[in-house]
Amino acid sequence: MAKLNQLTIHALRDLLDSGQVSPTEVLDACLKRIEQVDPQVKAFITLIPEAARARAKQLEDLGKDKLATHSLAGIPFALKDNLCTKGILTTCASRMLANFIPPYDSAMVEKLEAACAITIGKANLDEFSMGSSTETSSFFPTANPWDLERVPGGSSGGSAAAVAADEVIFALGSDAGGSLRIPAAFCGLVGMKPTYGRVSRYGLISYAPSLDQIGPLTKDVTDCALVLNTIAGHDARDANSVPVEVPDYTSFLKEDLQGLRIGVPREYFFPGLDPRVKELVQKALLRLEELGAICEEVSLPHTEYALPVYHLISTAEASSTLARYDGVNYGYRAAADDLDTMLQKTRTEAFGPEVKRRIILGTYALSSGCYDAYYLKAQKVRTLIKQDFDQAFAQYDLLVSPTAPGVAFSFGEKEDPLSMYLLDFCTNPLNLAGLPGISIPCGFIQKMPVGLQFIGRPFSEGTLLQAAYAYEQSTEWHRQKPDLDNDCI
Repeated sequence: MAKLNQLTIHALRDLLDSGQVSPTEVLDACLKRIEQVDPQVKAFITLIPEAARARAKQLEDLGKDKLATHSLAGIPFALKDNLCTKGILTTCASRMLANFIPPYDSAMVEKLEAACAITIGKANLDEFSMGSSTETSSFFPTANPWDLERVPGGSSGGSAAAVAADEVIFALGSDAGGSLRIPAAFCGLVGMKPTYGRVSRYGLISYAPSLDQIGPLTKDVTDCALVLNTIAGHDARDANSVPVEVPDYTSFLKEDLQGLRIGVPREYFFPGLDPRVKELVQKALLRLEELGAICEEVSLPHTEYALPVYHLISTAEASSTLARYDGVNYGYRAAADDLDTMLQKTRTEAFGPEVKRRIILGTYALSSGCYDAYYLKAQKVRTLIKQDFDQAFAQYDLLVSPTAPGVAFSFGEKEDPLSMYLLDFCTNPLNLAGLPGISIPCGFIQKMPVGLQFIGRPFSEGTLLQAAYAYEQSTEWHRQKPDLDNDCI
């Protein structure tokens, strides 16, 4: 019989609503699991067990009838440590913010607190979300629960590892170029990047504001819909938040895909794609056709430019957004006798190599004489990439591709930054176009999970959830769990 920490949100909801278990019992199961496996997995930067227990007791005092009105009530979760939490350390996995305690909560914390969910801690990430493996964290790398010698993906690797290891029931991450979907693929989870503007970014410590979006990492598609129901919606404090009505996403969870038109972008099956991943994705397409979908090849001709365009735009934005970290108002400050030396030493000592690399690239792209040739041209090509998607969605309801070109790799295997950047080949075009995407498990290669990506029109998260749910229910991939008990003795 499954332990409480191994269950999904919807399975726990039935137990909590019937009074068979209490929020404290669920929380204790998660905290016990963290104690058992997190010394090896290293998913968390900060844990708040006492605050979590106080919250669970508070929820129990409300009574199960009150809790039954909230789908996430009594459910322990983790936050990526770039989401501000009032009175709780928020580091972005950087020495620059190693002692930063925000004076306010992010919109996501507010929403989840209102839904009576229980924050259990802050999860590790690539420093300032710059990376695809969680190896650039200034504190420690996080391990993949499926193989502790491999990375969990990034930048939301701590969030994904915590869910995959059953340390929490769900987690939130952020995605600027694949930072939710890559960890979901590597850890055998469901990870959704909503449409840009669908979920408030208020209180997110952003690195690329025109690309970042917050989303859920969950154990199955139903849980993804439940979390999205809570976190989606307009927020006037986020200038890019869009006032579009939020449907009940669970209403889209149907197993019939009859007549659904699916485009398969040929450019996403590029030479760097592992042939075994390609084979699993092709088998998934056959399964989708068995479920009633119509799958046809389509072209997105400007895909080859997405990677350089992404890195020009994202690094330019990083150069601007990270300029605030100067040791003056908050964060790390180096000892020095004068202001100029202090600024230089602060940024030299507190930023890691990947963050410095991206700041330098972005500053160069925005510099006099380079702006038109690089940044402005990249923005123009970004428009062409979006137009490719617009044309495809004139014919198809959604698109399907691999999530990542391979499975999780060993620590230190990708020392060349370019080989790391190629991991986002299938994911970052969605961020450039502001589109929703979801990754779900579609098989295994040598016991490591493989992800399948669904791509939708703006605000078509419901259609993505329908397709993902139908496929998930026709397979057993999401039911498989990593064997951590032997690895963490």
